[in-house]
Amino acid sequence: MAESAGADARYPVPASELRHEIEISRSRFLATLTGAATVDEAKAHIAGVSEEFGVATHNCWAYLVGPPGSTAQVGMSDDGEPHGTAGKPMLNALIHSGLGDVSVVVTRWFGGTKLGKGGLVRAYGGAVSEALARVERIDKINWREAEVVLAYGDVDGLERLYPAHEVEVLDTTYSDRVRHVVRLPASAWEGFVSAVLDATSGRAEPTRR
Repeated sequence: MAESAGADARYPVPASELRHEIEISRSRFLATLTGAATVDEAKAHIAGVSEEFGVATHNCWAYLVGPPGSTAQVGMSDDGEPHGTAGKPMLNALIHSGLGDVSVVVTRWFGGTKLGKGGLVRAYGGAVSEALARVERIDKINWREAEVVLAYGDVDGLERLYPAHEVEVLDTTYSDRVRHVVRLPASAWEGFVSAVLDATSGRAEPTRR
């Protein structure tokens, strides 16, 4: 069965939750940023932070689920701030961050001085941009499991191919031939198959599980 193009995607995502606070005219803006692989995960993150800081003046939020820059699964909220002054600049920061699968809540405690629409846009967008600059990034990898059946004489040569394709051997069994159960990034599958067949003159049999 054919896989969707997104199934092979590999892209950076937040490695862990990060909090970063800025203060502007005595108003505090706390950005809580984390990874969210699904819309439900993003909504759970938003609900959790909003409950934690329920007494704050505002809990504005935005999320982007999917590869960096995608807009197929996004959301945002001004949470009572003037329309377009919080959620939109926050989402814009996420879209241009180079990160995928990311959710952020900016909690504001009003300091008594109104910032105006331009000031709010800069404050919310700036809090998110600063958090994005500080968060550790890791690659999201969609793994694929496979089997490789090969002759004993091909084992050493094949194993030398594994690091270049990020292949991990999960299990090995021996009978008349050797059987490796492996996993590798889905995006590396086609190149790996080609390399295996070339290295063994077609004797090895790589198959998806």
